[in-house]
Amino acid sequence: MKQCRRLRPCARVALAAVFAVALAGCQLTSSSKIPLNNNSRVFFGKDSEASIGAREHPRVVASYGGVYKNAGAEEAVARAVGRLVAASEDPSQTYKITILNSPAVNAFALPGGYLYVTRGLLALANDTSEMAAVLAHEMAHVTAHHGAARQQQEEAAALASKVVTNIVDDPEEVEAAVASSQRSLARFTQVQELQADAIGVRTLARAGYDPYAAARFLESMGRFSDYKTARAETRSAPDFLSTHPATPNRIARAIREARQIGAPGIGEQDRDAYLAKLDGMLYGDDPLQGFVRGRSFLHKALGIGFTVPDGFTLENTPQAVLASDGKGTALRFDGADLVSSEVLSDYIQSGWINGLVENSIRQTTVNGLPAVTATALAEGWSFRIGLVRKGETVYRFILATRDPSQGFLTAFNDTLESFRQLSLTEQARLRPLTIRIAEVSTGQTVHDLARRMSGVDPARRIELFKLLNGLADGEQLETGQSVKLIVD
Repeated sequence: MKQCRRLRPCARVALAAVFAVALAGCQLTSSSKIPLNNNSRVFFGKDSEASIGAREHPRVVASYGGVYKNAGAEEAVARAVGRLVAASEDPSQTYKITILNSPAVNAFALPGGYLYVTRGLLALANDTSEMAAVLAHEMAHVTAHHGAARQQQEEAAALASKVVTNIVDDPEEVEAAVASSQRSLARFTQVQELQADAIGVRTLARAGYDPYAAARFLESMGRFSDYKTARAETRSAPDFLSTHPATPNRIARAIREARQIGAPGIGEQDRDAYLAKLDGMLYGDDPLQGFVRGRSFLHKALGIGFTVPDGFTLENTPQAVLASDGKGTALRFDGADLVSSEVLSDYIQSGWINGLVENSIRQTTVNGLPAVTATALAEGWSFRIGLVRKGETVYRFILATRDPSQGFLTAFNDTLESFRQLSLTEQARLRPLTIRIAEVSTGQTVHDLARRMSGVDPARRIELFKLLNGLADGEQLETGQSVKLIVD
């Protein structure tokens, strides 16, 4: 969460929409600098593919915490891209690759050769071939013109839904038609993903990298998702409703593609050189946006912190801190500036909440700070809202559910009451997490090395160590092997 900015005046907050989404995803130039071939451009409406990417690029960078600058990471990405471009289906295509300052594990492409990879994804990869597998997949979206095709399909689906809504009187028929259109769009994008997987594996092999790296990294991504949610059931949505095919399906297909090229053991992995480039790279949250430490959010510059109940998982984004219990309850925490004369009871009624139940407003204190609580109801959702004032800043807790049980109220109260000002000593001890590369000594075990990690949940250090280093349960370390450690 960034330091607070004035969020008023603004339209009434669409709380239900916000939480429906919450409960549901270094500019480098490759060594190939040949201009775009005119034949590789697809014009869509008035905009070319390149203009679409250029228009969306600033928004993407802003929403992912900005550009991450790190010489080692930039060099690793640039070298891989250079080899992949030469081996790709369109070597004349140029790319603009951006490393995003986000701990999320993500990569994506925009039309016109705009590719994005987060530092969180670079941290999860264990060798150059795994990182290159992701880049090859995203480059395939560009050379296959998936971005323009997807936009065209989305606009067609939106138009179809609008037409049906305008001419059909039966609400159930409208709902069925819209749902059918949305399912078709989901299937269409799944086909794109599988096509990009296949093209990416072939490109990876032609560039001299291990073609099995794609399947290996997909498996790591699945494990990381389970680690972050700590609930496998949250990943069990029906496959046909997903933009991306289910991970096991993609892994199996990626292995089949690799087997068509050769047996395991072919191609370059380049583990040690890749890990050396990651040494010292920022891991987890950017200090300017605060820190997630287990179930606690702590912000050194703002001098504040709070803790969510057991069972909730925190996520720190540039816009807000989000949390979910995996069972339908979600939390949003952010802040806004107040003028010195403004009181909380007036602020909460100033029009930024839709569905506010005005007779529910209560004034209170939280650890010596003035606070206000209230209830809101909107579109089948129940909300508990808590505001805490510290100086001329108001910190806002919004908890949402469709099932307002006693447990929901307890979770809200416990979270709000945990909000506190950090002592100077606590602020001084807060340091960012970084990746350190260590070499396994004779006799060292997973347990030995995991104990050296700091700033992470002690109860899950071994699990995180194995995950970050691509180790299966029971797999032994080898003397001289390079491994990643997380330290503060």
